[in-house]
Amino acid sequence: MNRKYKNKMQLEILSKSSNEAFARITVAAFAAQLDPTIEEISDIKTAVSEAVTNSIIHGYENKDGIIKIVAYLFEDSIRIEISDQGKGIEDINIAREPLYTTKPDLERSGMGFTIMDSFMDELKIESVVGMGTKITMEKVIAVKKTNENNDDEIDYYNETKI
Repeated sequence: MNRKYKNKMQLEILSKSSNEAFARITVAAFAAQLDPTIEEISDIKTAVSEAVTNSIIHGYENKDGIIKIVAYLFEDSIRIEISDQGKGIEDINIAREPLYTTKPDLERSGMGFTIMDSFMDELKIESVVGMGTKITMEKVIAVKKTNENNDDEIDYYNETKI
């Protein structure tokens, strides 16, 4: 089921490690429209960083290519799609295993997908060998509203006082 988004942004960057910080800060700035907590912003930045780094290191193997980032804002969440036209992933199930890496010589931890999965509410990985990879992540942002009885804020997503 497709939901109607409130806003959308697109960014294309060259697959250079110096662009990873730009990508995560740009997505975090876009997500700020939902008034996320510092922890939610940190989770988004970390997940974007991992996905972009995977495209640079594994997808393009440090060769020049384009990484495309598309983000959608919904009423209570952000969906982020990060894609490349790199070499693709042979076996997604194996690649998702904690500590699995195809680049042990580069001291890669093999935790990229595990980190993305733990910091985001949804993670989908699509890949075709020789054509590239697309990571789709979604993060629910706690909706904050003012309680009419007093000025305390209530997090209605988690039903706790902030």
